[in-house]
Amino acid sequence: MTKSKAIMIGAGLANMAAAVYLIQEGHWQGNQITFYSIDDHGSNDGSAADEAADEYWNKNHPLDNTKGFIARGGRMLNYRTYVDLMDLLDRVPSATEPAMTAAEDTRDFDAHHRTFDKARLMEGGKGIIDGGKLGLNNKDRWYLTKLILMPDSKEEELDNVTIADYFKEDQHIFQTNFWYMWETTFAFRTQSSAQELRRYMHQMIYEFTQIEHLVGVNRTRYNQYESMMLPLINYLKEQGVNIVLNRRVTDFEFKDTPMQDQITVTGLKMTNTETDEVEHVDVDDDTAVIFTNGSITDSATLGDYNTPAAENMDYGAAASLWKKATDRFYNLGNPDKFFADRDASEWVSFTLTTKNHTLLNEITRITTQVPGNALNSFLSTSPITPLGNKDVNMSIVVHHQPHFTTQKPNESVIWGYFLYPRRRGEFVEKPYIEMTGKEMAEELIGQLSKVDPGPGNIMDKKQEILDSIINNIPSYMPYASALFNNRAKADRPLVIPAHSTNLAFTGEFAEQPYQMVFTEQSAVRSGEIAAYHFAGIPMSKLVKNPRYDKDPKTLARATRKMFR
Repeated sequence: MTKSKAIMIGAGLANMAAAVYLIQEGHWQGNQITFYSIDDHGSNDGSAADEAADEYWNKNHPLDNTKGFIARGGRMLNYRTYVDLMDLLDRVPSATEPAMTAAEDTRDFDAHHRTFDKARLMEGGKGIIDGGKLGLNNKDRWYLTKLILMPDSKEEELDNVTIADYFKEDQHIFQTNFWYMWETTFAFRTQSSAQELRRYMHQMIYEFTQIEHLVGVNRTRYNQYESMMLPLINYLKEQGVNIVLNRRVTDFEFKDTPMQDQITVTGLKMTNTETDEVEHVDVDDDTAVIFTNGSITDSATLGDYNTPAAENMDYGAAASLWKKATDRFYNLGNPDKFFADRDASEWVSFTLTTKNHTLLNEITRITTQVPGNALNSFLSTSPITPLGNKDVNMSIVVHHQPHFTTQKPNESVIWGYFLYPRRRGEFVEKPYIEMTGKEMAEELIGQLSKVDPGPGNIMDKKQEILDSIINNIPSYMPYASALFNNRAKADRPLVIPAHSTNLAFTGEFAEQPYQMVFTEQSAVRSGEIAAYHFAGIPMSKLVKNPRYDKDPKTLARATRKMFR
């Protein structure tokens, strides 16, 4: 059902994409589109710490130290799979590089700074591990092959099946280099969805052959807010799009119909998060409502060098609104699967800013690679389960510098995360979730000391490194991995649900054929689908997606890799 206006709930990548496609493919005017959102960072964030400290989620958790920079996370790009994302970025100018589109900017940077990770896995007493030796046995290979060869028509056989359930007869796989790399590259856990693992094995099967070096990974010139989100925001504002921030949409008003299954939004209730005033917006018959129904950074909180990040128990702004819709209609999924199981979804990350390059140079020496190539994951030296599984203590990403346009030449920014925040540090005897930024830095120095090949040891420079830190900002994210939570296919609404006349769902919690989550690709694709639907553009015009799982050469290379 075509419309002439659109209201966007949420200003993340998915809805930004929908707006661009409505303007460029639907030939809408920018003033026909209005955004209502708490902020315009979405999950592709990055900012100076003092800016982030003033955002909605941190108002009840003020920071003493607001120096340095913060990026709660960062997702790796992949041109071969992220075709919709690159199509979108080719449509808007770069925010930092004159005469380039945002896509050309990224391709240009990536061409001059190719990823080749030499130290993907590291372990005390062993140093850099040869991750090219995946460590799979024949049973591991059998179960992985079954997953890779499972056709789309059989996918629902994995409804409500965890990865642990799927491999219940094959616990060995969780002790392999393959699993440690897969777990930390994509943030899967054993209690995550086997259905989602299948989609990854289908769409990222070519990455299977090069996972130890991450050579298929492409990176933006700066953090993803400045290199991806800001170009979209600038373009949309130039087109006259109205972006209203500091608004939390709290409820829908729906039209009453005889069968009670027609989904027609007639109004929205929202709160101005700066004034706490309640506001109302009417939705007429010519208006589409495009809703990003979940965010992995909702309810995230920040700490600082001397303060842990507080645990925010809010269900999440987007998910709370989604839940309101499911209370009214039966075919819109089940948000509790994703937002009521923090044990399966929570992370703690940190962004460390230094006033010189002492730490950066030490990491370069220990890992034998320059900044911009690394995703280093530190394994425990001893098993943590009776089956022999090792802990992944922490992972770090050393960005190409500068990672922010306002960084000073002598400053360094490093990002890291703890996939299991309730586990305890080896050098700071407390759970990661309770650590201050200083304690996380101490844990990092300790982990690096275990794999330091010498001469000398980074621990000799511990005080010098600590003195160089401007700030280290922990971020608690209760829903960082929620999109991987165990689920059935019907637990996420379709982008355009059955019987919907004007409501669409976008982002990582909307169900799309074949698409894997936690990728900018799936977010953009959902916005594209919503835009085409409401602009009356045939779905045959959508960007064509490759299917590497159906390519014999790719499958043959993956098979050979399994036996390394």
